[in-house]
Amino acid sequence: MAEPLLDRALRAGRRLRSNGERAHYVICGQDPLAYWVVRALRAGETQAGRLRITLIVPERRRSPGPDGRDLPGVEVIRTDRLDEFAFRRAGLAGAAGLALLHQDDVGNMHAALCAQEVEPRLRLVVRMFNTGLANGVRQIFPDSSVLSDTSMAAPAFVAAALGEVAPTHFRHGGRTLYLARRDDVRPSEVVCGVADTRDAQQDLVLPANDREADVVLAEAAGRPAGAELAARRLARARRRRRPLALVLRAIRSFATRKIGIAVILLLAVVGALGGLYAYAAEVNLADAVYLTLVTTLTGQDPDTDRGGAEQVMQVLLNLAGLALIPLITAVVVDGVVNARLALHTGRILPERSGHVVVVGLGNIGTRVMAQLNDFGVEVVAIDKNRDARGAGLARRLGVPLVVGDAAQEETLRAASVATCQALVVVSTDDGANLRAALNGRTINDELRVVLRLFDGDFAERVQRAFGIGTSRSVSYLAAPSFAAALLDRAVIATIPVGRHALLVTEIAVAAGSALEGRPLGAVSRTGSVRLLAHARPGQRYDWTPERRQPIAAGDRLTVVARRAGLNALLRRAAPPPPDPDPVLPEPRS
Repeated sequence: MAEPLLDRALRAGRRLRSNGERAHYVICGQDPLAYWVVRALRAGETQAGRLRITLIVPERRRSPGPDGRDLPGVEVIRTDRLDEFAFRRAGLAGAAGLALLHQDDVGNMHAALCAQEVEPRLRLVVRMFNTGLANGVRQIFPDSSVLSDTSMAAPAFVAAALGEVAPTHFRHGGRTLYLARRDDVRPSEVVCGVADTRDAQQDLVLPANDREADVVLAEAAGRPAGAELAARRLARARRRRRPLALVLRAIRSFATRKIGIAVILLLAVVGALGGLYAYAAEVNLADAVYLTLVTTLTGQDPDTDRGGAEQVMQVLLNLAGLALIPLITAVVVDGVVNARLALHTGRILPERSGHVVVVGLGNIGTRVMAQLNDFGVEVVAIDKNRDARGAGLARRLGVPLVVGDAAQEETLRAASVATCQALVVVSTDDGANLRAALNGRTINDELRVVLRLFDGDFAERVQRAFGIGTSRSVSYLAAPSFAAALLDRAVIATIPVGRHALLVTEIAVAAGSALEGRPLGAVSRTGSVRLLAHARPGQRYDWTPERRQPIAAGDRLTVVARRAGLNALLRRAAPPPPDPDPVLPEPRS
C-alpha cells in the first residue's frame, strides 16, 4: 500500500473535522456512473455520520440512463463548464474529495487543474481511459486515484463470454488469489466460498456454509485459471477457415435482392415463352432450348413461311431479349460494386465457429476485444462506424471488422453469429444492444449473450425476462471502486459475481471501537461479510484464524464483502464518536 492504514484513518478524520459535522464530497458526471457512485456513497451513511454530496451535472441530460440529479438529499449544480466558478458554487473549498467522472480525459485533466486552484489539499478521483494521461495526473496530484471503469468491467465481460467466472486476480499477504469454480480447483487451494450461482434466477452471495458455494476464492498454484483455461479450450476447438465458404458468400452477395427477383421473373417469362415457341414449331427439347436462347439473346431473321403462332412467339421472345440483355449488364455492374463494398466493409468473411462476436468498439468493446485476443480467442467485431475508437486496434490485431448495424440480422450473419461461441453486445445504445441480443438469439437459440445496459435495474429485468445469460452495467460494476477511492479506502480488488459487486479490502480496528474485544467470528455476516485473513500489528497474516480469538486494537482484518456489509463493518471498526462538550451550569447572580 502507498501509506499505512493508520495514516489513512487519521487523514480521513482530519477531513471530517475540518468540514464540521459532515464530510463534503463533490461529484462531476453526466452518465450512470455518477448515479451509482452517489448511490454507493449514500449507502455508507449513518445517522451519526452523514455525508454532504454535491453533484455537478450539465444543464441538459446527455445520456439515456440516470445521472444522479434526481436522487433525494443531493445538492445539484447545473453547469456545462467545469471551471473555478463552478467549483466555488459547489462549495469545493474545504471539501473532503472530488470525483471527475466525465468520459473526456482531457476535460477531466483541465477540471482537476481548476479544482486545485480552489482547494489544493483535495482528495481527487478521476475517471480516465488513456493510461498516459493517468500517470500525468498522479504526478501532479499526489493525493489522487485515477481509475478506468472500462478496465474494471472488461474482465467481467470477457469471463462471461467464455462462460467462466470473472478472472479476478490479486496478491495480498504473500498469496495470489483468484476467482474460480470449485470444480476447477483442488480442495486444498480454496480460501473461502464466494457465491452459489447454481440457481439461474438468483445468486446467493457469501452463503453461511462455504461448501454450498460453487464460486470460490482460491490460491494460485502455478496453473492458469478462470477465463484463461476457457480461452485455451476455445482456441483448441476452433476449426480451420474454409476458403470455399468465402467464395460462396461472395456469390450470394453479388447482386441485390431486387435485381435477383427481377432476373428470376424474367427468366421464368423467357422459359414459358420458349416452351410455347417450341410447341408451335413442333421441335424436340434440345432444338427448343437452342431456338429459345438464340432468339432471346440475338434474335432470328424473320421468316414469313413460318406459321402464325410461331411468328408471334418469335416476336415476344425478341422483346424479352431486349429486356434481358440490359438486365444482365445491370447485374454485372451491381455485383461488382457490391462485392467491392462487401470486401471493404468486411461483410464477406469466411465462415467461422467457436469465435466471439463483439458489437461496439468503444471504450469497453475495445478492451474486451483486446483481452480476448490476448487469450488467443478468435474475435469478429461489429460497429456502425468504420473509424470507431477500436477500429485501428482491430486492424493491428488482425480482427475482422464488419461495418453495419448489429440490430440487423444480415449484419449478425455476416459475422457468423450462428456458429459463434458468444455474442458480446457493448455499444452505447441500450435499445440497439437489446435488439442485437434478441436477433442473435433468433439466429441461434443456444447462443451465449453478454449484454451491456447502462441502467443496472433494467439490465437485471432484461436478464430475467428474456433469458439472456448475462446482462451487465459497466457503471454498476465500477461504482464501488470509485466510491471507495473517494472515501480513501484501501480496496484490494473488486469481484463481480452476477449482479453483485464484492469488495476485497483491509480494515484496521481502532481503539475503543465496537469490534475491540469481540471474537473474530463476529466479523463474518451471512450474505454480507466474510473474513479472509487476520494479522496482529507487525505480524504476518493468518489465513485460518481461530474464530474465538479476541480482536485487539490495531488488528488488520482482510474481508470480502458487499458494499452495505463493508460500510457496516467500517462503522464497527471505527473509533467511537467524541463526547459532546458538557453543558456548564449558568453562574448564579
